[in-house]
Amino acid sequence: MITFKQLLYFQHLAKTLHFGQAAEAASISQPALSMQIRELEDAMGLPLLERTSKACRLTAHGEAVLARANDILGRLNDLEAYAAHARADKSGSIRLGVIPSLAPYMLPQILPDIALALPDLQVRLRETMTDTLIEELKRSDLDAIIAALPLNEPDLEERPLFIDRFLLATQNSPDLDERQRVQSHDIDFNRMLLLEEGHCLRDQTLDYCGNYALKYGDGLGATSLATIMQMVANGYGVTILPEICVSAEVNDDRVALLRFEDPQPMRQIGLIWRKSSPRTSLFEELETIIRNRYRVENT
Repeated sequence: MITFKQLLYFQHLAKTLHFGQAAEAASISQPALSMQIRELEDAMGLPLLERTSKACRLTAHGEAVLARANDILGRLNDLEAYAAHARADKSGSIRLGVIPSLAPYMLPQILPDIALALPDLQVRLRETMTDTLIEELKRSDLDAIIAALPLNEPDLEERPLFIDRFLLATQNSPDLDERQRVQSHDIDFNRMLLLEEGHCLRDQTLDYCGNYALKYGDGLGATSLATIMQMVANGYGVTILPEICVSAEVNDDRVALLRFEDPQPMRQIGLIWRKSSPRTSLFEELETIIRNRYRVENT
């Protein structure tokens, strides 16, 4: 008989592809974990792993079983969350993921608002790339995420929060008029500075730049906007900067910001959670708190 414990151990092993690391993550001994995985394979009558002396990898059957195990364990987590939510209403904790191009700029603004409106709620934060956040949300490692929309995931609920417009950041000069508006064809794409691959802001910039993505999309990328803005200030290139980042990242008179001609490039920021989650009412309250913050900011 297949057990939830076997599926959980298999999920840990699929993340690490290493029995020792999976056992440590599951807080059991390696022989105990190996036995549970063997029993799972025996119960299913399928080989789930290809083993070597040092590691392992999933078979095609293993990949298919993992997808179903993630779904089953996610629903179990939702059931546990429902019970906790029913007991604690809007207290307890929420695991919230935020993409790196938003976290340093949004969190100082929204966390005090959340604490004021929901004083008994503990917010546990996770900052990483969009694809990782989506996977962690789908397998219930996170309760909700804040990212750029759309994600186009049928099992996830997407709620728009606010529009974040893009600006062109360039080195300042005495003859530069920051009131002028620019178009995409005004940009020297050979000097465009990008975040490294994996950042959704990089992809959004390349989408706006059109053919530039095909010609220069594999260029060197920086790990942070702070690094890029220092490069812009020193004349090493230009970049497209989300408006939400301006107050934190542009504190240098050597940097000028130019708006684009309409329609201005932008990204829609949203709050996302699993449609199956029992905590929808809490997420909707968070949605209202955040939207109110940025409605005030934009008035």
